[in-house]
Amino acid sequence: MQVDKKIVARLLKAGKEYKTGDTTITALQATSIDLKSGELTLIIGPSGSGKTTLLSLLGCVIYPSYGEVWIDEVQVNELSEKKLAKIRLQKIGFVFQKFNLIAPLTALENVMMPLQLQGFTDKEAKGKATEALIKVGMGDRLKNLSGDLSGGQQQRVAIARALVTNPEMMLCDEPTASLDIKSVSIVMEELKSLARHGKAVAVVTHDSRLRPFADRIVYVSDGAISDKPIEDEIAYQ
Repeated sequence: MQVDKKIVARLLKAGKEYKTGDTTITALQATSIDLKSGELTLIIGPSGSGKTTLLSLLGCVIYPSYGEVWIDEVQVNELSEKKLAKIRLQKIGFVFQKFNLIAPLTALENVMMPLQLQGFTDKEAKGKATEALIKVGMGDRLKNLSGDLSGGQQQRVAIARALVTNPEMMLCDEPTASLDIKSVSIVMEELKSLARHGKAVAVVTHDSRLRPFADRIVYVSDGAISDKPIEDEIAYQ
């Protein structure tokens, strides 16, 4: 499927610092990067390298210490927390390592939640959530509680929950770290399919097994990004 690529998110010399007393810790150096629709971007780096900080800036979870963050042609640096929350709800889907499903709820109810937050009726939310679960091959598990699902199944429900609001961008933080080899392939194929159908998908990982699924790979080390492999990453292969 041919998709017209557009820039969905952009960092322009954006970085993040934290101050502890007289000490300044640089979590991410001045960074410029674009995420485009129709692409799955793999962000590879060891623990503590700055890759989650990079994802948090792209996801409007934190403000940059300097530089610019743009989401769909809107500069978000000076937006209020309330407006940032609205952008996250409407334009960004998040998938995490720990799934973050709500245990007392069924798969269907978990996926309905973001739609209910957007003001959809229960009937509308149920229809859209059912469709999203079918898309990720979980249509036969609508009434299952998260505890009754395997890790791979829980992650697919989490992808459906991120997908259900039809965001332009999907941000995934170590989405396969808790999964077995078979589930890794299934989950990454789902994310790859989303990119093929026009989403901008970014996957943060330290796992080089995911490389074949990427349209583009960005490497992060000591708070700096590069298009070339870093020495630590080469050792993973």
